[in-house]
Amino acid sequence: MQTYLVTGGTGFIGSNFILKARREDWATVINLDKLTYASHPQTLASLSDDAGYQFVQGDIGDPNLVRTLLNQYQPDAILNFAAESHVDRSILSPQDFIQTNVVGTFHLLEASRVYWEQLAVERKAQFRFLHVSTDEVYGSLNPTDPAFREDTPYAPNSPYAASKAGSDHLVRAYHHTYGLPTLTTHCSNNYGPRQFPEKLIPLIILNALDGKPLPIYGDGQNVRDWLYVSDHCDAIERVLRHSLVGETYNIGGRNELTNLAVVEQICSILDDLAPKPNFNHSSLITFIQDRPGHDRRYAIDCSKIQRDLGWQPAESFESGLLKTVQWYLANARWIEQVRSGAYQSWITQNYCDRAVKSPLQASVETPP
Repeated sequence: MQTYLVTGGTGFIGSNFILKARREDWATVINLDKLTYASHPQTLASLSDDAGYQFVQGDIGDPNLVRTLLNQYQPDAILNFAAESHVDRSILSPQDFIQTNVVGTFHLLEASRVYWEQLAVERKAQFRFLHVSTDEVYGSLNPTDPAFREDTPYAPNSPYAASKAGSDHLVRAYHHTYGLPTLTTHCSNNYGPRQFPEKLIPLIILNALDGKPLPIYGDGQNVRDWLYVSDHCDAIERVLRHSLVGETYNIGGRNELTNLAVVEQICSILDDLAPKPNFNHSSLITFIQDRPGHDRRYAIDCSKIQRDLGWQPAESFESGLLKTVQWYLANARWIEQVRSGAYQSWITQNYCDRAVKSPLQASVETPP
């Protein structure tokens, strides 16, 4: 069995990947995570007695620690999930995103290069560095534009997207300059169990259950392609095992929906699973002042990964969203643990000072 060094493995996508990797015996896993606000060790509590899993608290920007872990555990692959990933936070505090996503990735790449160059010939040929990125590096699409392809020019519009674009370019440079066997994936919006509730879908689920307003930016017509996290994990493993080095793959769910449509579907599911007398959860929908530079539409063309590697999403948006809502309804303790004072402060900072607009005002407003 191979050994993976997974960075950022206590966050949303990383933790789902690790749980799946151990459940399906993909590899033994070393999880290096800084444990920032969005990382929760209890998410991986089920692996506490698993001899094939090891957690190490630390920063990918600490080259001495990374070198020590590489020499100690001798991984066959490094999967870099570690990132600051919330656009709203990047607008308010961009320096954190540059430090983690650009500088941190550089230090991880440099330590990986030194480690890889010292491997024996056979292990050197088998080693992989997989970098998990985002469709946001491609910028924004108009309603009739074709979906993002792997050769779509970069045009990042937020500090978050720019920091991920910078890390992507570093990964590409380390492959072309040093020969480091890298792979890069660009995913669309992920959703599913264990997602920190600052993101749209868990935020709406939890606010609706609490009877709080369901905040929607602008007119609610911003479009995203939604990818169930388990499908994303399967795609990453497929790329890691079967892709040629140096390749880039777009991974999407083929579920283009407006933010308003997503919120309305959540409300409909909650009306069925958590009904309240004479009440529709959609009555809580509240349109608020848009965030600066809000990209209008993302869409992923994932035909390359389907053609080359035979991957396609297993979940429809309807089936994945139902599973997601059911998970949050069944895991009140996890929710209570992650909704700390720091989380509540962030919600207040980001949402409470935004001007509230009526649905009528939002529906007639000219899109940005």
